[in-house]
Amino acid sequence: MINSILDNALKNAKPLNINKDSKLIFFSDLHKGDNSYADDFTHNMEIYKYAIQEYYQKNYTYIELGDGIELWENYSFEPIYKAHKSVFELLKLFYQENRLYMIWGNHDMIFRDPLTVEKMLYQIFTPKNIIEKEKLFNLEFHESIVLQIENTTKKILLIHGHQADWFNYKFWKFSRFFVRYFWMPLQKWFEVKDPTSPAKNYKNLIKVERKLKGWMIKNNNQMVIAGHTHRPRFPDPGELPYFNDGSCVHPNSIIGIEIKNLEISLVKWHTSIDDKNQSNITKTVLEGPKSLDLYL
Repeated sequence: MINSILDNALKNAKPLNINKDSKLIFFSDLHKGDNSYADDFTHNMEIYKYAIQEYYQKNYTYIELGDGIELWENYSFEPIYKAHKSVFELLKLFYQENRLYMIWGNHDMIFRDPLTVEKMLYQIFTPKNIIEKEKLFNLEFHESIVLQIENTTKKILLIHGHQADWFNYKFWKFSRFFVRYFWMPLQKWFEVKDPTSPAKNYKNLIKVERKLKGWMIKNNNQMVIAGHTHRPRFPDPGELPYFNDGSCVHPNSIIGIEIKNLEISLVKWHTSIDDKNQSNITKTVLEGPKSLDLYL
């Protein structure tokens, strides 16, 4: 079952050509909520805004690998938009310049339906004319994207990663029900962790990674960049090329993956204290840069 799901994700992936001039930033698992106690994104919002402003100014393409919006704990998009309007306005800048690509994950899986996306946007952004309507409602969420390196046959599969998490892929509505009506109240009152989430259940995390890596081996060590588990992964050359961009809900930091000059890096944006005892937002390169050729 898992192999079939991943096979289809690769087969039906949206192609995106890249070359030495391409600059890409990957983030996932923001879980933007309504700014309530359950909104894990709120405490990192300023770090995230600072980072994507930097990427926008430096002409990066922004690729979100799923779970950008928390629609298991929240019933609708509107309160999330109101809570994080400034973030959505920044993403809109990327979109207007065709530098925005979105993948849906299990927590925003409703976006796999284009009509749902259109209805959601219409509630927030009422278009003033036909041209604005066509531009706005062309926003697409994909299950998967394939990066194709120009003038080569080399490709990189981008997915959220829940394709290797059978329960959270096939029965995501069941998981959403329990998170929304059972685990979230328990988390609030008794700090009980959600056992359906690989980010909060180590055994489930290992199981998901093992299944995904098994599929990669069967597919000629296909390079994959994913999210879902919240655990950053950056293999050494010669190891199985499974990369994970971590999440944007780590304590006081966000972690992502950059590709620039056909080199890949794992980066962390976080707060730091300078010599004058002032707090600043800075970027630390955790791994890399490494040439993509070492993994393809």
